[in-house]
Amino acid sequence: MLVVLLLAASAGTGFYLQNQRQANTPPPAAITAKAHAATAPVTPGVAAPDFSLPDLEGDKRSLSEWRGEVVVVNFWATWCPPCREEIPAFVALQSQYGEQGVQFIGIALQQARELTDFVAEYHINYPILVGESEVIRLAQSLGNTVGGLPYTVIIDRAGAVQFVKAGPLTRQQAEAAITALL
Repeated sequence: MLVVLLLAASAGTGFYLQNQRQANTPPPAAITAKAHAATAPVTPGVAAPDFSLPDLEGDKRSLSEWRGEVVVVNFWATWCPPCREEIPAFVALQSQYGEQGVQFIGIALQQARELTDFVAEYHINYPILVGESEVIRLAQSLGNTVGGLPYTVIIDRAGAVQFVKAGPLTRQQAEAAITALL
């Protein structure tokens, strides 16, 4: 019975999150946490799809800009408590490893106007890209089939996915995955 309930909750999460965005009401943390159980795996070594999304200034940015670097792509939103908890570690890791060829990219499931104050408050030192339906499609193409947040993908210097984590990523987990690719 528990498995059936978890599957039902996970299957409905993506639909729920999309509808919540339209209502501009944050989903309960429990809903985003349950989504992580149903995330489909991405095979390590598979090329990451190139994508273009606008940054906070409205300029299109593409994954190919960072080819040759270890890229940490983090899907998040300001209304997601585990996402907010990860960001200080990501800021610190970007500072620590940026000169060694590591680039964090935050992809927010929100509109740019909703993020300006948040980015300043958290001193985010890496690009933030934004979108709604296109962000959901991109996350799905990287294995996040139910739209749960946070969701992190680490791509090696050759452009291949090497690490995927649904749910919160600790600093230690992120650092271990990054340093293995340097």
